[in-house]
This record gives sequence, C-alpha cells and structure tokens, in this order.
Amino acid sequence: MNATEVIRIVDAIHRDKGIDKEIVFGGIEQAIYTALRKHYGDEDELTVNINRDSGEPEVLHNGELLDPDILGRIAAQTAKQVMIQKIREAERDALYEEYIEQKSQLVSGTITRLEYGVATVSLGKVDAILPRSEQIPGESHRVNERIRAIILDVRKSGSRLKIILSRVHTDFVRQLFEVEIPEVSENVIEVRSLAREAGYRSKVAVSCDDSNVDAVGACVGVRGARIRTIVDELGGERIDIVRWNDSLQILIPNALQPAEVEDVILCPMLGRVIVLVRDDQLSLAIGKKGQNVRLASKLVGWDIEVMTRDELDEQLERSVVMFSEVPHVSEDLAESLVSQGFFSFDDLSVIEPEHLMELSDLSMEQYEEITEYADAESLRLEQEEKAARAAGRNISRHQPEPPKETKSEAAETEDNAESVEAENAGDAGSPEMTNKEAEQESSEKEENLQAAAEQVPVSVADKGKQETVQQTVEDAPANNEESTNNSDNV
Repeated sequence: MNATEVIRIVDAIHRDKGIDKEIVFGGIEQAIYTALRKHYGDEDELTVNINRDSGEPEVLHNGELLDPDILGRIAAQTAKQVMIQKIREAERDALYEEYIEQKSQLVSGTITRLEYGVATVSLGKVDAILPRSEQIPGESHRVNERIRAIILDVRKSGSRLKIILSRVHTDFVRQLFEVEIPEVSENVIEVRSLAREAGYRSKVAVSCDDSNVDAVGACVGVRGARIRTIVDELGGERIDIVRWNDSLQILIPNALQPAEVEDVILCPMLGRVIVLVRDDQLSLAIGKKGQNVRLASKLVGWDIEVMTRDELDEQLERSVVMFSEVPHVSEDLAESLVSQGFFSFDDLSVIEPEHLMELSDLSMEQYEEITEYADAESLRLEQEEKAARAAGRNISRHQPEPPKETKSEAAETEDNAESVEAENAGDAGSPEMTNKEAEQESSEKEENLQAAAEQVPVSVADKGKQETVQQTVEDAPANNEESTNNSDNV
C-alpha cells in the first residue's frame, strides 16, 4: 500500500466531499481490517493503524508486525469495496449533519422528475422528495420548475440520505414571512402564532414592541404588495393577519375577524371559550364548513364555541336539567358546573377531581360515581346518534314508498269512482242507445241543413260553400258511424 497515495486520496475526499479526514482514515483502517479478517479468520488477533502524517499502515498480526508486501496481496478487492462503502457512509453522515440543521428552514430547488405526483427536487448536493401529500391542494408542477419548500424531515436510508420537503406545513408560511418582510427577519415584528389549512386559508397573529411600527400594516405592505407576493407563492391562499394581544378577551375577537363579537366567556376548567354573536354574524363567525372558527381556535390555543345569546340560554337550561339527574349532583352543583362551561355528559366525564372538589364537598367515591354515570350516558347518547344517522342513510338510499290508503280513504276513492262512472253512464248511456241517438241526431242535423240551404239564396260566390256544406252533410252520417264504431271498440 502506497503511503503517499493514501494521503492524496484522503485529502481529495476531504476537499471534494467535505468529509473529515479522521473519518476517511477510519474507513481505510476498517477496510484493511475486514480484508485481513477474511484471510486469517476470527481466531487471530489483528490490529490496524494508519499513520495520519505519513500514511504508512501499521498492521499487527498476533502481536507481530505484518510485512507490507503481504498486506498488499491480501484481498485487495475486498478492501477496496469496504473502503468505498465507508466513504459513502461518511459522505451521507456529513450531508445528514448539514441538512438536519436546516430542518424547518426554507430551501429552493429545481424539479428534476415527476412520477405519480411525487416531485424529485435537486437541492444542489443532494436530491429531495416532495410527496403529493405535502403539496398545496390544487397546485401542479413541471420539470425544471424552481420551487420553494421547507425541509420537513431528514433520514438516513442505507448509504443514502432521504430528505422530505413540504409546502403545506405552517412553518412554510412563517418562513415566507421572514423572507418577504424585512421587519420579521430583523425581529422587529414577531409572528406569535399561526394556523393554516393549506390551499384555503391561514391566520397569522403578529405583534411589535415598537409603538411606532404598525405590525399588520407592515406585513400587508403598500397596497398589499408584500402579502400579495406570499399569496402568489401559496397559490392564492387567503391570509388573515391578526393583531396579537395577551388578553384573550381582545385576541379572540381579532382572531374571528371579519365577524363582530358581542361577548367572550372564558371556561378555564375545560380550556373552552364561548363567543356570543348576533344572529346575522353567526354564519360569518363560523365560516364556510366551520373554517373560520376552527382556525381561530388553533391560533389562540383554546376551543372556541360560537353561539347566539338565545342559544346559550337554551343550552344552559337544558344542561342544568340534564345534570340534575346525575347521582350526587344537586341543582346548585348543576348550575355551578354549567357556569364553568360543562354542557354535556362528555364534558362531565372528563372533569378533574380537584375541579369538582372546588365546586362541592363530594368524596372521591361520589366523584367516581358521577364520572362513571356521565361516561355511560355519553356512550349511550353517542350510540343513539350513530343509529339515527345510520337509519337516515338507509332511508335516503331507497325511494320513498307511496303512503298506503286507509280504509276510509279507499272507500271514499271507490265511491268517487262509482259516481264518476254513473255520470258517464248517464251522459253516454249504453252502447246500443248511444248508436240510436247518434243516428237520430245526425238525421235531424241533415234535415235542418237542407232546409236552411233551400231558404237561403245562393250566389255564385257562395255556390262553392253550399256544395261544401252539402258534401259535409252527406259525409256526416259516415263520420258519426265511424265515431260510434270507435266508441264501441273502446
């Protein structure tokens, strides 16, 4: 083994791959040791050491120095393969240390391949993967397109490195704010909280210690220039910038904008907030499919329940009556529970012992009975609700059957049918009578028409009309007879 060549290889790998020299020397020593172990077996004692300055290998076999010429002939190919593997692992570890420090940071890359919606993105030193689940809904990409994303995860996979990117994570919006808004990157404005439903809407709460700086206005920019850049990067996703406040009484109305809030009631025991709004603001506060209140809940970290004052009064009365039926729960205790935001058996089943002890003088045994009863009732109501939904689905799958007639309705229908038949019979009579009456009527019409034709003088212009009338009269019996035959057939 050429010592000079070893030093040259170690320096080249260190310079090109950015791998520490000690790691490279360790890989070469491991390669030599593996090759010798295959040659001598597992019983012999082997020690391999490479001088870091000269590159000369020092190998001890059972305590004796091994001849370098023998070392060069022993399994050179095996040593080479092991050394290559160790170098690859060292390169992977170096890249892992580099990119694990960039986790949740914004990176830019070029899409090199698209396969089944999964994009392979070149970051320069290594390729990363942008799965379909981490792409913004509705967006499409193409090869050679430059995109920005955050590093979601970095993992070692064999001798390779696997980097997962994301464009739907909330940190992606946070990083875009830091890049596009100088005040955020300089920590003049702080992003205090962020809630996002990728592709649809995001809420960002910002604050600023400098009273001369408008946090919301600085994020929006002149005529919305700054926020427009972020919205374009997110594919048109709507962004609500909220002014942060340490008081929930102020922060929650800000988070529910553009809805107007009348009152905010805090329920600390459950981590719940009841927000009262007017009837015309209810749908606006909840948002489409509950999106506005859901994002506001994530933003403030409390469960927000939006209702009108009438709905709250009805809920309070219903809950007091419901809790009064629970063992060991008096009406006063029921009112106290409801005032703390406990509205359902599900809420009551998870109450903490110390919270219940604050509201009453119940023992631990009574507390357990209350929670067991509430848990059973909650499960029963849930099963009934599931059964009702299942029954509703089964009904909707089939066409609704026509309602069955009652006995009185059927009799009335039959009587009406008989009366109609009697009227028809009275008008039309039997088929034989109908034929005779039709013949008699047609003969009378023919005689009347002939008499009228004789009395009225016929001019040259009316002569054709008279012939037409006569022809009609002559054809009338035939037509009547034909109609009579049709009636008989019916």
